[in-house]
Amino acid sequence: MTHDWIKTRLKNVALFRELSDQELDSIVKISQVRVYKPRTFIFMQGEPFERVFFIQSGTVKIYKTDINGKEQIVSILQTGEMFPHAGFFRRGSYPAHAEVMEEATLIAIPIAEFEQTLICYPELCMKLFRVMGEKIIDLQNRLEEQILHNTYEQIILLLLRLTKTNAVLQGRFHRLTTHFTNRELANMIGTSRETISRTLSQLKRKGLIDIDDNGYYLIDAEKLEKEIFL
Repeated sequence: MTHDWIKTRLKNVALFRELSDQELDSIVKISQVRVYKPRTFIFMQGEPFERVFFIQSGTVKIYKTDINGKEQIVSILQTGEMFPHAGFFRRGSYPAHAEVMEEATLIAIPIAEFEQTLICYPELCMKLFRVMGEKIIDLQNRLEEQILHNTYEQIILLLLRLTKTNAVLQGRFHRLTTHFTNRELANMIGTSRETISRTLSQLKRKGLIDIDDNGYYLIDAEKLEKEIFL
C-alpha cells in the first residue's frame, strides 16, 4: 500500500483525526499494512508485545484462555478500532489472543516507535489515555453485570452492548454486523452455549430479537431495555 493510502486511512482513526499533516506523516513512516485471512492469529497470548494495530476493515476477536483452554472473549473489534490497549511504556507480552473473524486489513505500528511518537505529541498521548479509560469503564460495567444480574439479564445486557459496538440501525432494529455463534456469545459472559440458545429462542418468541435472511441478528433495543429495566 502507498504512503497516501495509509495516510488517508489513519486520518479516519479517531486517535489521529486532529493531527497535522506533518504529525501524521511521522506515523505513516513507521506503519505497515497487513492482510489476514479468517481464523488466523495476529498474535497469541503470551507472545512478546511488539506492535499496535489499527483495523481498516474486517473483524478481530480478542480473547483469553485459561490453563484448560477455556475461552473468555474480551471484545469483538471492527473498522476504526485499535488493539491492544494495555502494555504501553513497559515491556511485556500480549495479554490475550487476537484472531481474525472476517478477513481483515490492519495497519501495524512497532510499539517502540509508536511510544516515541506518543512522547513527541502529548495531545496524542492524552487521546490514548481517554481510549484506555473507556475500555476500563467497559470492563467495570461487565463485572458489575456479572455481580448484580442473573444469566438471563446478562444475555440481554450483552445484546444491548453489541447494538452499540457491532451493529447498524435498520428500521426499529439494530442489525448486528458480525456473525456470532452461540459459543462465541456464551464466551463473552462466561455461560454455556445451551443457555445462550435457550435464551435467544425465548427472546425471539417474545419478538425482542429476530434473524434476517443472511443470518444476522436483528435486535429491538428499545423493547429489550424494557424487558430488563422496567
